[in-house]
Amino acid sequence: MCRLLYVKSKSEFSITEHLEKFAKMSKNSKEYQGHGWGCAYLLNNEWAYYKCLKPIWEDDLSNFNKTRLLIAHARSAFQDKDIAIENNMPFYDSKYVFVFNGELRGVKINSPGNIGAEKIFNFIKRFDKGNMLMAIKKGVQIINKRTSYVKAMNTIITDGDKAYVSSLFNEEEEYFTMRYKKDLNYIIICSEPYPGETDWRAIKNNSTEVYQ
Repeated sequence: MCRLLYVKSKSEFSITEHLEKFAKMSKNSKEYQGHGWGCAYLLNNEWAYYKCLKPIWEDDLSNFNKTRLLIAHARSAFQDKDIAIENNMPFYDSKYVFVFNGELRGVKINSPGNIGAEKIFNFIKRFDKGNMLMAIKKGVQIINKRTSYVKAMNTIITDGDKAYVSSLFNEEEEYFTMRYKKDLNYIIICSEPYPGETDWRAIKNNSTEVYQ
């Protein structure tokens, strides 16, 4: 049960500034979020990636460049298992970058991947025929039907332009409700508001939306 962050702006912003807030939030979470972390950001219109097995709050966050788009993930590994750098998110391919937070029990899908989140990413992509919003809706619907119990299944997928955000949970509403804040110049989507901030809106449960 991890923490997710997505930031997009029309003008460049400090990656470090947002990661420091994300790190503080992750450190103070009621769930341990210290099984490594990772991020992806646009640099000269190309994706750059970073992953580390340290807790985000113990890593040096001062050396990142500025960007107009950032997506990050702080990991809380299920049952403290499979802690390896290749299991850190974001997961990505040539088109999409993906982060996930949740817990599913008794999942019956056939999809490649080392851990459940990677399998979900690959499963959703099967349905992408040029419309990722519909692919997520269909993928989530099928996974939900083929799972004994979905505690939560929150995902953010970005193509570098749009963020496709899916939220589904059946307990711990306060913990699993994602929030966002936006104006004409930027949007931030996160697992919870930044520390000390209150001007965030809730993303509805059982919803899949596009944010631009």
